[in-house]
Amino acid sequence: MNHEQLVELVSEMTLDEKIAQLLQLSGDFYSDKAEERTGPIAQLGLSQTDIDNAGTILGVASAAECRRIQQSYMERNRLHIPTLIMGDVIHGCRTIFPIPLAIGSSWSTDAARTMARVAARESSASGLHVTFSPMVDLVRDPRWGRVMESTGEDPWLNALMAAAMVEGYQGGRAGSAETLADPAATVGACVKHFAGYGAPEGGREYNTVNMSERQLRNDYLPGYHAGIDAGAKLVMTSFNTVDGIPATGNRNLMRDILRDEFGFDGVLISDFGAVREMIAHGVAADDRQAAQLAIEAGVDIEMMTVCYLRELRGLIEDGRVPESMLDESVMRILELKNDLGLFEHPFRGADPEAEARVVLCDDHRQAARTVAEESMVLLKNEGILPLRRSETIALVGPHAASHDVLGAWSWKGDPAEAVSPAEGLRALTGDRVLVGGEPFDCVNPSHAAVAEAVDLASRAGTVVLALGETSEMSGEAAARSDIRLPQAQIDLFEAVRAVNPNIVVVLFNGRPLDLTAIDDARAIVEAWFPGTEAGSALAAVLYGEANPSARLTMSFPYSVGQVPVYYNQFNTGRPAAGRMDEKYVSKYLDVPNDARYPFGFGLSYSSFAYGPVSVSGDRFSAGRPLEIAVDVTNTSTVGGVETVQLYVRDVVGEVVRPVKELKGFERVRLEAGETRTVRFSLGEEQLRYVHSDLDTCSDPGEFLIMVGPNSRDLSEPVSVSLI
Repeated sequence: MNHEQLVELVSEMTLDEKIAQLLQLSGDFYSDKAEERTGPIAQLGLSQTDIDNAGTILGVASAAECRRIQQSYMERNRLHIPTLIMGDVIHGCRTIFPIPLAIGSSWSTDAARTMARVAARESSASGLHVTFSPMVDLVRDPRWGRVMESTGEDPWLNALMAAAMVEGYQGGRAGSAETLADPAATVGACVKHFAGYGAPEGGREYNTVNMSERQLRNDYLPGYHAGIDAGAKLVMTSFNTVDGIPATGNRNLMRDILRDEFGFDGVLISDFGAVREMIAHGVAADDRQAAQLAIEAGVDIEMMTVCYLRELRGLIEDGRVPESMLDESVMRILELKNDLGLFEHPFRGADPEAEARVVLCDDHRQAARTVAEESMVLLKNEGILPLRRSETIALVGPHAASHDVLGAWSWKGDPAEAVSPAEGLRALTGDRVLVGGEPFDCVNPSHAAVAEAVDLASRAGTVVLALGETSEMSGEAAARSDIRLPQAQIDLFEAVRAVNPNIVVVLFNGRPLDLTAIDDARAIVEAWFPGTEAGSALAAVLYGEANPSARLTMSFPYSVGQVPVYYNQFNTGRPAAGRMDEKYVSKYLDVPNDARYPFGFGLSYSSFAYGPVSVSGDRFSAGRPLEIAVDVTNTSTVGGVETVQLYVRDVVGEVVRPVKELKGFERVRLEAGETRTVRFSLGEEQLRYVHSDLDTCSDPGEFLIMVGPNSRDLSEPVSVSLI
């Protein structure tokens, strides 16, 4: 359809039909089994007409079921408008990739794009039109369970990952002919959660967010903006408040910033139940006021509450809301359906034969394995890794033989289809890997399971101790005040160490943890939740078939008491750096100020040496960037990938500036003994930030240039001036 035809279609719709387009219902309402529909229908008090006209559907992903629902829906809908089917495909559809925090740790936009492309191909074949991804919320507090859905603590790196995922899902860059062009391989992307959702007080889910507008704009908005610039078709509101106003009813945030400043003209959807939750927040007295606040803020789709359905007609008839505001939302929804080609091809990519052929195919599993290998971070290695195939290994602990390796938000993933660590290691080395048969609970293991693990450890040369969280211990509604390993796992570590100190700890988790209790491990591998090919990827990393190259994008603290701890912090008037022996400086008495494992950190089986940093001059200006170069040498006998990182400090700013900020990185593969010159270009535009008057510009004056393998271990600063 062209625009004029869509306008004509809106004019043909009754007021109630237009309002219904703004309602999203779960797939339960469209089940062909009466017993599955009865409860949800009664709960929301809906009529069959309401269901027949609801504009979008949540949470169905099966080609046959989606085709059945679409066929029935269009037959019942008076104007035969197709429905739009959405779902939570976060890090893979059926083939599950590592969690987004792990993908961020790859420092590879190609890895992020690959995950999204595979997910889109499987989702489309299964009948989905839209995925609620990427989540681009900046995160600094590992107590919050949903850090696993983010790509980390750096605004710039998050923005790169956001754009890559949007391009992967939608099949092209913003405005390109490829965007959504292939119905068999693309879905609409939804940037979430707008805005500031990653900064809840105390790390508690759904909690208050309270920050200055300057901080919001400088640190938190860039990721959303990048996803929108990449062409994302939808944005989802966040549950939290922004400046004391719930985001879902925040007109300044949604209309002034999102629509007017960012130029977003796509569909704005609430998170699950967020419209009605404004009553609990205390800014709406009832459904009627909640509906008015949401529509005035520009929310186009209300997910799983019925404030619009029940109250918009009365608000319009009473003159409280102009019908033109409703028409704008309806038009945006119809335009999205049109962009997806649903008016001409209502079944779009939903194809049972393609679904059977594409979902969980060998190519997709191999892609998931490669990304998992690139996402595992080697945190510590006292020469014990890589393992030798000739050596007898004891693989013990709660995750040793577990299929709980997918992580939270692996909606369509089946743990039974995943490769466990035991299966992966044994496929590589056979019976040289000793694995116990006792079930092993993560929090409360049986005495028999612990005794068996200790016995196996005593009979092996090296112990691979698989520890961490269950999938349910991170993700939405999984905040933790204590981010240490469960005490039973710490006790297991000590018991194993008593009989065999050659311990390699492998961590399966969705957040940074306090690892103090396992500091005596000879090696630590952060595997995260690696996805469907977890065991295969882990075996490749442990035995050196894959050389670790991942780097943290979220800092690991010494203690939860440091939280939030992040690399790009502000200095204080009494900084502790170089003055830790003094009393009256900003420090803790019991732990360092900095992270145990900082942003950008990760080891390799290779070793690298950095030469002096050279710059093209001591001054630069707008339009005349600074050229920076450093020689990096692989000083080992093993080829590997080094992530060379560029950091900058603005020495004197109009407001306080971070002690360092990531401004560039380069993933460089170097063979044994090879030296390569890595070059960066630093322009004035990269140094702009939000000032106290909310203007974005740079400060003339001194800047310090630093290069290194992570945010801590950097070169001596080189001073330059921006003129």
